[in-house]
Amino acid sequence: MKEFIISFFDFFLPRFCPACQGKLNPEEKYICPDCLSKIKLADEERLSAEFKRKFEQDKIISGFSSLYVFEKDKELQGIIHTLKYNQRFLTGKFLGKQTGIYLNSVFKQWRINLILPVPLHSLKKAERGYNQSLYITKGLSKELNIPFNPGILKRVRFTNSQTTMTLKERQLNVQGAFKVVHKEKIKRKNILLIDDVITTGATISECGKVLLNAGANKVYAASAAIAD
Repeated sequence: MKEFIISFFDFFLPRFCPACQGKLNPEEKYICPDCLSKIKLADEERLSAEFKRKFEQDKIISGFSSLYVFEKDKELQGIIHTLKYNQRFLTGKFLGKQTGIYLNSVFKQWRINLILPVPLHSLKKAERGYNQSLYITKGLSKELNIPFNPGILKRVRFTNSQTTMTLKERQLNVQGAFKVVHKEKIKRKNILLIDDVITTGATISECGKVLLNAGANKVYAASAAIAD
């Protein structure tokens, strides 16, 4: 009956894979299996190297993990793009769920108490209409059965796009951009920060610094994808 209903709606409102734009079958929920199989998983060696390069020296982020490797002009870029700009909310939740399934043992070791999405500035959120990292967080929170709260960490200063910036420029760009409200809700807790794609780690580190200064016990980070 469920497949019949999906098939019925697919006839009038067909669903398409966000990566290849091919029509999805009733049993294919969000991304076609062919595209999903082409997305490179981030292995432990790469994640260890990325942690050392991005986070180890500052001693702000206690641990980091990511599910996929972000490759330019490949399947995952199309998926992330549709999540960010085409309101593919269920795709975001799917990425969060997959992250929770694959990295469950890592998160258990970290003893996470609360999950927070990296926030957008109110102007950026008004322009886009939503925060894509929130939907990844929702999917992850449900899979792990760990609460999330998008209202604790706020972006209080508008920042320019960081796509073409160096690491130093990114660090300066996000300096002082975040603030913790309701500090009592993070006191002595292990926080997991979630973003869609982590590149240099500058934004994550700035968020982590603010959370630690506000009383968090430890701050960890995870993302759907890691980029060079």
